[in-house]
Amino acid sequence: MRSSQNSLLRRIGPFALALAVCPGVIAQQASPQIAQNTGASDPAAADAPQTSDGSKVDQSAYRTVPGSATKRVGVNMTQTRSLSLSNAIELALQNNNDIEVTRNDVKIAEATLRSLLGFYDPMLTVNPNYTNTVQPQPSTLGGADLSGVTRSNEFRVNSSIFKPLKAGGGSFNVFFNSVRNETSSTFSQLNPTYSTNFGVTFTQPLLKDLSIDNSRRQIRIQRKVIAQSDADFRRRTIEIISQVQRAYWDLVFALRDQQNRQANLELTRENLRQVEARIEAGAAAPLTRAEVSTELANRESDLLLATQQVSIAENSLKQLILRESGSNLWSESFVPTDSPVFSDDPISLDNVVADAIANRPELQRLKLQSEINNIDIDFFKNQIRPQVDLNFNYTMIGLSGTGTGATEPFTVPLISGDPTTNSSAFLLNELRNLNPDIVVPNITVQPSVPPRFLGGYGQSLQNLFKNDTRSYSVGVTFSFPLGNKTAKANLAAARYQQDRIAAQTRSQEQTVIAEVRNAVQAVETARERVLTARRARENAEIQLAGERKLYEVGRSTTFLLFQRENALTNARNAEIRAETDYNKALADLQRATSTTFRANNITIDSPTDDDGN
Repeated sequence: MRSSQNSLLRRIGPFALALAVCPGVIAQQASPQIAQNTGASDPAAADAPQTSDGSKVDQSAYRTVPGSATKRVGVNMTQTRSLSLSNAIELALQNNNDIEVTRNDVKIAEATLRSLLGFYDPMLTVNPNYTNTVQPQPSTLGGADLSGVTRSNEFRVNSSIFKPLKAGGGSFNVFFNSVRNETSSTFSQLNPTYSTNFGVTFTQPLLKDLSIDNSRRQIRIQRKVIAQSDADFRRRTIEIISQVQRAYWDLVFALRDQQNRQANLELTRENLRQVEARIEAGAAAPLTRAEVSTELANRESDLLLATQQVSIAENSLKQLILRESGSNLWSESFVPTDSPVFSDDPISLDNVVADAIANRPELQRLKLQSEINNIDIDFFKNQIRPQVDLNFNYTMIGLSGTGTGATEPFTVPLISGDPTTNSSAFLLNELRNLNPDIVVPNITVQPSVPPRFLGGYGQSLQNLFKNDTRSYSVGVTFSFPLGNKTAKANLAAARYQQDRIAAQTRSQEQTVIAEVRNAVQAVETARERVLTARRARENAEIQLAGERKLYEVGRSTTFLLFQRENALTNARNAEIRAETDYNKALADLQRATSTTFRANNITIDSPTDDDGN
């Protein structure tokens, strides 16, 4: 019996020793599977060994994790998509909804600025108006006819272009007015008349509102708000990229862990086959089978949990890089192609702190908020001043119409008319009765309206642009606020806000420095963990190889062998966990120093340059 046992050990020993001495073989084969789907084989129950009496041995002990256990809900394991870290970041930049929200915030801020700049757009106004008037007159001196009223029809078109000025806060208004008036008044010597006016009005503040007014204040503030929105966009984008990096390395770890659990499960299956062979040969007691079957069940459970973690990690990554909830990519299996990087290069704390102070969007936002506050202070200082405005107006006047009397000179006697109604004619008649030789001289009567005013609308325009008839005025308007409590209170509040922002900036700088120091410490700790985990894994491999040799010669137990195998699996997981944690710590350091864009070759253009207007 002893010789048969030794013969059996010699037959199975080399294979078992190969598994023990070369535990990296499975891991080396598994490593490329980071770019493949992991699955568990399910050996047929018919392959289970039989006892000497021909009955099958404990078939349930051979039933490994069913195929569905390593599959994931809602994921088609035959549809795989290789994914590098740079591809994941690119997808997040294109599809992440949180990034889209902050990107739209920048666009909204830009639209608001364009709306405020619209205040300086020229305003064209055209006002046509028709008026019909019937006016009663108390006497004929009002120009009324025998009906006792005067009638008029007026058609007026007033047009103007108003333009506020950015520089200086002034404004000008260019206007052109045309009027056609037809009247029944007996005193009107032009009927109809055509009146035209063309001129400009200019207003310029000399103290208050000269350097800054509320419109320019709002525009300057909005430019800063756009820059703040851009800083918020950069901050949120950095956070999303950092989350993508962490999720990516979590998925790498989860897949490696699943592979290690799968490899450990395969070792247990092989141990079970060896135990069955030894029981068959009478070299081991049947109770050994239960011990191995228990360990097999435990490792199957570990594989189930590892598969669940793969699903969790993959879903977290998909949530960050997919746009639509109904995307087909949700049903695909993502396969990371990047391996964790490692570097022994030390990190300069002073350099990374300087990067953080120069790049952190939170500090840039507070700086912009301080600049907004300075704009408010300048505005409220200006509002305390008295209002002194220069006013200027220049108007050219044109007139024309159809004459109601003679349009050419004519000759009439100096005295004429009916003696019964005209006193001068009566006196002349009496004088002629005394002296019939009296001769009344003739006089030449000129037209009552100058010829240049006779004509239609075109004549009125000619008269207008000759600039012979015009008016202009220059004046100054003074307004002195009494007390001016509102402006003074607003200025005091703005100065208090300045102190508040300064305190917030100091507090934020301390927060940034603390985050950077913690991030550097996390990187250094993760680096040391990688080195120690590597040593632990190497020692675990040596221990398993030694334990396997002792087991082969009967100087160890299955329990101790399983402990060594589990210790090696845990050491491998600890190593990959340390490596992925190191890469996650690097991502956190990039986020803390806001060097994520530079480290990943990402360029983001600023939306609007601040020209200070």
